[in-house]
This record gives sequence, structure tokens and C-alpha cells, in this order.
Amino acid sequence: MTDSSDLYEPLDADAPYALEEVCRVFVVEKRLVLEMVEFGILTPEGEDVSTWRFGAAAVLRLQRARRLRRDLEINLAGIAVALDLLDELDRTRQRVKSLETHLAQLIDND
Repeated sequence: MTDSSDLYEPLDADAPYALEEVCRVFVVEKRLVLEMVEFGILTPEGEDVSTWRFGAAAVLRLQRARRLRRDLEINLAGIAVALDLLDELDRTRQRVKSLETHLAQLIDND
């Protein structure tokens, strides 16, 4: 069964979005986004709520956070930790890929 909240409007990945736009497009309550910011799950650009802007990375984290909350029933503190670990895993994978490419180049040059 498909969750209707997964059927989002397309967003321009290059443009930052205001809090109200993110809430409307992703069908998420403003209160939840504010709590996600408080727990460090989302980091908007801007000085205060009225000027906050969310870029592509924040939107991706919001989507991941919602899936973790919905599918695994993880609380916000747990989501923050899980997302940080997933980010670290992504960085580690990128580093391994880079090192493998470099190693292959070194071997080819011999």
C-alpha cells in the first residue's frame, strides 16, 4: 500500500525552499519540521524561522527522516543519530571508491 505522503510534487534541486513550501510539498506539519531542526536533523539556512531556506540536502534528509519515523517508528533523537550514521556511511563509501580508483591507477601505471 502506498502512503500518499510519498507522492510529492517535484522540486527544483538547485533552489532553496521556505518552511511553508517544504510543509506543503511534503505534506508535513510545521511543528514536526521545527522539532527536526531542534534535534539537528535539518539545518536550514537563515537567521530565523521567517527567513529559513531548505536546500536539496535538507529535503533529502527530511524524506529519510520521515521514512525512518514511519517505517521503524524511531523517535527524533534516534532519527538524528541514524541519519548521522548514514551520512558517515555515505562518506566512507565515497572514500573507498576514490581509494579503489586511485589504487587501480597506480597498478595500471606499473
